[in-house]
Amino acid sequence: MTIKTKIIKRPYMSFWDNLYFPQIIKGISITAGHFWRNLFFHTMHKLGLFKAIQAAVTIMYPEEKRDLARRTRTRHRLTKRQDGAPRCVACMMCETVCPARCIYIVAEEDPDPNIEKRPKSFDIDLGKCVYCGFCVEACPEDAIRMDTQILDIAALSRNGMKLDMNELLNPDPNYARRITKI
Repeated sequence: MTIKTKIIKRPYMSFWDNLYFPQIIKGISITAGHFWRNLFFHTMHKLGLFKAIQAAVTIMYPEEKRDLARRTRTRHRLTKRQDGAPRCVACMMCETVCPARCIYIVAEEDPDPNIEKRPKSFDIDLGKCVYCGFCVEACPEDAIRMDTQILDIAALSRNGMKLDMNELLNPDPNYARRITKI
């Protein structure tokens, strides 16, 4: 068996392409242009002029919230049946497919004869989660979703990043309150 090698010639670079200074000057001029434009419009806004023209592209979080796409993967939640019980049947598919190994499920028998088992505990460690969405895709019962639109996920300790089944069934939009939980 012969291996054929494909030779690729480098593109010709002119004298100006080999110099860094023109590109550095170009980058500085673009940055300076943004700086002076924003400085001008911020000054005019303080004077009450040009209010319709936005001065900077920076979103002043948390005062201004960015509009999220519907498909954005945010904090997890467990869906409920009509009777209020979790829809999860503890099949362990989400726990198995999770590349970060951040989902922990303990199963127990369900008193309902139509359902084989249910989760006794369902925990997610958000400190390990990579928000890949594999758990949502793997769930045959559509029991887990990542559509809470909660982005403020922070805690002062590793234990504060762990969500139990109660928190997953009832997602709290004021998640920042958990920061004080140690």
